[in-house]
Amino acid sequence: MNEDSPVTQLLLDWRSGNRAALDQLLPLVYQELKKIAASYLKKERPGHTLQPTALINEAYLRLVDQQIPNLENRAHFFGVAARLMRQ
Repeated sequence: MNEDSPVTQLLLDWRSGNRAALDQLLPLVYQELKKIAASYLKKERPGHTLQPTALINEAYLRLVDQQIPNLENRAHFFGVAARLMRQ
């Protein structure tokens, strides 16, 4: 079985209107999101106080606040999440 299939299926479920799918998705992708957030924060000025967890939370709120995006798979999800973290 493809390791991406649970993430992709949850994205499809969310897109179909199942808001609970997003809650199930977060634990599956959290560690990768944390790595992305940490890499962005390493580029920040010395002494900044934003933590990777806070950056993930901000991106999550932006993601759920917008109209449900047409996320097709795991790679697309991480691309959108990374863009939201950079904003």
